[in-house]
Amino acid sequence: MTDVLFSTRPSIPIVLLILSDFILGVGSGYIAYLLRFGSSAPDISYQVLMIIFSLLSIIAFVITGVHDIWRRRAWYRRIWKLVVSWAMSFAMLFALLVAFKISESFSRIWLLLWMGVHLSLLVTTRGMVAIVLRHYRQSEKNLDSVLIIGKGRSFKQTFQSYSKPNEEGYLINDRIDYADLEQTLIELRQRVFDRKHYDCYWICLPLKYSAVVQDIVFELRHETGNIRFIPGIRDLPLINHRVSPIGDLYSMDISLSPMDGFNRVIKRIEDIILSSLILLLISPVCLVIALALKLTSPGPVLFKQYRYGRNKEQFLMYKFRSMKVHEEAGGKVSQATKGDSRITGVGAFLRKTSLDELPQFVNVLQGHMSIVGPRPHAVAHNEEYKELVDSYMKRHTVKPGITGLAQVNGFRGETDTLDKMQKRVEYDLKYLNQWSLWLDLKIVFLTVFKGFVGKEAY
Repeated sequence: MTDVLFSTRPSIPIVLLILSDFILGVGSGYIAYLLRFGSSAPDISYQVLMIIFSLLSIIAFVITGVHDIWRRRAWYRRIWKLVVSWAMSFAMLFALLVAFKISESFSRIWLLLWMGVHLSLLVTTRGMVAIVLRHYRQSEKNLDSVLIIGKGRSFKQTFQSYSKPNEEGYLINDRIDYADLEQTLIELRQRVFDRKHYDCYWICLPLKYSAVVQDIVFELRHETGNIRFIPGIRDLPLINHRVSPIGDLYSMDISLSPMDGFNRVIKRIEDIILSSLILLLISPVCLVIALALKLTSPGPVLFKQYRYGRNKEQFLMYKFRSMKVHEEAGGKVSQATKGDSRITGVGAFLRKTSLDELPQFVNVLQGHMSIVGPRPHAVAHNEEYKELVDSYMKRHTVKPGITGLAQVNGFRGETDTLDKMQKRVEYDLKYLNQWSLWLDLKIVFLTVFKGFVGKEAY
């Protein structure tokens, strides 16, 4: 039976990683106790705290994606992710100690020693595992031998990537360039006749050649190597691509929203909690802005405009009004430009600092928007750009956001050129592909420091 290759080879089983996290949490606590008290038999309260922390560390590591970072990432990114996860683990522990008013029951010196020992063991063990796995995967004797059959750009790129030792664990030892089915089958029979054995057979053909896959698989029916179909879909706009079982069928998922099922629930909980806290904090600022707008220019405090939400459902998006009240001919919607005479004095400041976006936290509570996601554009702009930018409307597979990956990477404000809009959409699609709770929190953090004020906003 065929497999379909869409992901890299699994590394350490997740169960072993979780088990090691638990052991490190408890073990580092024991070591710290021995260093502090000279005893290897902690009191029961200390033992319970070690177990609680170990469980919290597992939760933190899952949220931040520590278990997924040890391949094809720069070493400093690996260390940074570990340090953030470690800090989050102890932050949750200290929050529990304070909440239950039991922090005085434990030695502060022991807690500090525990933090240091845990971080040291964490970095050391993960580093050693990464080095061992890297050496193991790149050792040619541990690589699965591959015969690749195919044609096209994807075939050539795959051959170049796996024709030398690599971390994925596969090595292409032979290839058959597909010209036509008959010639390909003849070459396959010759390999079988020569009793050449391969651990894997990769069929790498464009989708339009998928009809011949069955004949190739049938020719390999007596071979024991794994057979994988790698369709040439690299030129397609792939979003959360994978293979999914649907009843007795196998679906080649090409473009899927990351906000389905449980992820949508997590995202909504995140939005409700964060937007409620933020609205509580910014309410005095909002009152001052509303008063300033009323005193300096005639018109309503809020600007309301229809935007596309998830699945292209229209909703009224709120902003503090930053322009003079006006109407444009023919229903045209013009973006604000540098030196735009329509912008009021207070409005210029609001737009420059993104304070005009604050009412959108109400949109978040209403469920129309999310705190993090692709920025919503005017309906007229959507209709214009969907014909000019590939996969533009894929942005609307999720709720639009107050801030997003494009904004913290400098693509905010006016999109006066097609290239700027294309770059913004590229970041939006990248967000859809890489979404996680940790990524959302990272974008919120970056927005505070670099996403509000920018020379591109006017």
